Amino acid sequence: MDKTLIIGYGSPIRGDDAIGPLAVERLVERGLPVGVEAIARHVLTAELVTELAGRERAIFLDAAAGGEPGMVQVHRLEPDVDAHSTMAHFLDPSELLAWCRQLYGQAPEAYLITATGACFDYAHCQLSPVAEAALERLLEQVERVWVG
Repeated sequence: MDKTLIIGYGSPIRGDDAIGPLAVERLVERGLPVGVEAIARHVLTAELVTELAGRERAIFLDAAAGGEPGMVQVHRLEPDVDAHSTMAHFLDPSELLAWCRQLYGQAPEAYLITATGACFDYAHCQLSPVAEAALERLLEQVERVWVG
């Protein structure tokens, strides 16, 4: 099993919300280092807990809706045992980590890397110019995190 799991998530038909899955696509095209796996999802589901189990590091990639469009941020995540999801098939990263710790006795070191989008209108896998520019900066942050 690879030590690092990258999960890019978001809706590919909602403009800049596709930045997570598109980031995974670009990372795979460029070639991932040994020990790093990347997957894309529309939403974070409970089934991903089994993917996180046994990993040393998890990196979540997503679009942000608030803030200055194009801004890239890195957040260290901790399991959120107090999270109460209203839907078991749509979770946030900290809640997934809490489930992982509860079910498997540990959770990986985790980060959320976001890029603030400018447009979330219907557009299949098409980013706004601001988000496209931010995508490259997001990928640079991913590399910094997986290198440690």
